[in-house]
Amino acid sequence: MGFNIGSVFLMVAIVSCLISVAHAAQGNAVYYDPPYTPSKCFGNRNKGALVAGVSDALWNGGAACGRRYRVSCVRGANKAPKPCRQGSVVVTVVDYCSRGCNGIINLSKDAFSRIADPNAGNVVIQYNQ
Repeated sequence: MGFNIGSVFLMVAIVSCLISVAHAAQGNAVYYDPPYTPSKCFGNRNKGALVAGVSDALWNGGAACGRRYRVSCVRGANKAPKPCRQGSVVVTVVDYCSRGCNGIINLSKDAFSRIADPNAGNVVIQYNQ
């Protein structure tokens, strides 16, 4: 009795997914409107529409610049009906969200719209690098 190679690959894939989910963190996300330049990390260089600013929790003195995070909506942070959309979005950190930021990640409106209804304004997210 032995394992076939397909079963081994399937098991590795399942374990990898579980490890990825186990390392995901949660926090609040808000959004900001375009234009997305200039940014604290890249000045006037355009890094696209799927970008984000991060709060002190992730900023790390600017070390977060260029990091990529996969973000998905978990639930609303207020009373908005049906705030979350299916799926996730990958964003690149281009900016710093200073004190008074209402979320751990301040997504571009383009990125926020992929995972949540912008009318919700503030949602609880799951994210991992």
